[in-house]
Amino acid sequence: EVQLEESGGGLVQAGGSLRLSCASSGFHFDDYAVGWFRQAPGKERKEMLSISSSDGRTYYADAVKGRFTISSDSAKNTVWLQMNSLKPENTAVYLCAATYGIDALEVLAGGRGDYWGQGTQVTVSS
Repeated sequence: EVQLEESGGGLVQAGGSLRLSCASSGFHFDDYAVGWFRQAPGKERKEMLSISSSDGRTYYADAVKGRFTISSDSAKNTVWLQMNSLKPENTAVYLCAATYGIDALEVLAGGRGDYWGQGTQVTVSS
């Protein structure tokens, strides 16, 4: 059974940091890219950044460059999202998704994923 499980969300003050985890199982991690998406109330789900597990290539949306960092560990089948200098507008549910294939980063950037987690809530207070 394929599973993606996010954790690490919570309530943080503006300017603070959070580290989210996406733990995966049930598929060959190194063949997939994993991306982090955010979904704010009433807004479309958007991809923020992603990483290819096989070669470490990354994609960062302009909105998160310089503040958010993605990393992965194949031995742990886990991808992390380090978020710094958080702002109230970063409040959202954060989801991870995994996609297979050599064009996986592009597929994730288009908002598509083969497998999805349930999400973890991040709330940034002002």
